[in-house]
Amino acid sequence: MKDIEDLQHRLAAAMDRIAAGVERLDKAQDGGSVESLTEALEEEKLANAQLKERLRALNIKHFDEIGALKEQLADTSERDKLQARLDAQDAAMARLDMDIQRLRQANDQLRSSNAALRAANEAGVGEPHLINKAMLAELEALRASRAADAAEAAAVLAKLEPLLEAAQVNGEGA
Repeated sequence: MKDIEDLQHRLAAAMDRIAAGVERLDKAQDGGSVESLTEALEEEKLANAQLKERLRALNIKHFDEIGALKEQLADTSERDKLQARLDAQDAAMARLDMDIQRLRQANDQLRSSNAALRAANEAGVGEPHLINKAMLAELEALRASRAADAAEAAAVLAKLEPLLEAAQVNGEGA
């Protein structure tokens, strides 16, 4: 930006010199001073053209740099979106893992309750608290199984969402 400002100041100074030269040309009547003023005017025009070309080159460079910065910003935004998707997938997988652990514990509890119930039945002793305990264990196992199924579906959905979004974007682009 400082180069652009310097070039603008130089252009303004050149224009001032041209204006001063034109004023001197109006005042001068002899042929020698007209020629020297005409020559000075041509030199100033040449300098002015060179400065304009340098200013144009600097503007092009400036716009290229702005474009590169915008690309970097877009890449950062895309990276943030991908990170958010990855975080969502990680959360879904963690929930699935937790629900599977819960299911395993409920199944272990159900197995031990059923084993105690079988032992009581073999002994001919029908203990109601064992039946209640087995039913509660079975209910917990069913709840844990349902939670694991829901977590698994959420994990699959978390994996599919980016693919569906990409397909939708590609479909709109076509």
